[in-house]
Amino acid sequence: MAMAPIPTPEVLWRKPPVLALAALPGTALGRLGEPSTASAAAWAAAGAAVRMLHDAPLPPWPGRSLDEIALHLDGECEWLVTNGVLPTDLVTRNRQIAEAALRPWTPVFTHGDLQVAHVFADGDKITGVIDWTEAGQGDALFDLAILTLGHEEHLGDVVAGYGTDVDLDVIRAWWSLRSLLAVRWLVEHGFDPSAPGCEVDVLRSRM
Repeated sequence: MAMAPIPTPEVLWRKPPVLALAALPGTALGRLGEPSTASAAAWAAAGAAVRMLHDAPLPPWPGRSLDEIALHLDGECEWLVTNGVLPTDLVTRNRQIAEAALRPWTPVFTHGDLQVAHVFADGDKITGVIDWTEAGQGDALFDLAILTLGHEEHLGDVVAGYGTDVDLDVIRAWWSLRSLLAVRWLVEHGFDPSAPGCEVDVLRSRM
């Protein structure tokens, strides 16, 4: 967090593996499965904050490699079909879409888990970003995809704030890829990926 050029919570104390953080002003930009009440300007400010992060010097530790991601994706797709968790055609179609994300990228400083609930805003101002455990070198479009997952209506605001052309098809590919990877973990940890607006609905929207 100290390396990030965007607002982060104050660290109150640290006793590994526990980290105590001060509360951030404002509220989360939104939550998966719920309509966001944040303004278009707040979403654009989030895009601008992400751009600042991506323009920062790279952290010294690497992120996941392209081969690692592809291998993980294939394993999860096989599990989803073999165990009858999702229909085969739904998995197959989204696996095809996800292929567009599996291409070489120029690594940037990524948050790695930039879901909308991790970004806090007060009015139109971003007050901080939490949960940096997955931060590292990665694909810029992955961060933009996770931020807008389930909130496609705000993609234009985020891209406008980000301030440069992005490949929207790759962002949509990351939506499919991330959703496919998340379903088993959510099921095994007591969450419902089929709740309205959540991962399964994201996958169905690609059909």
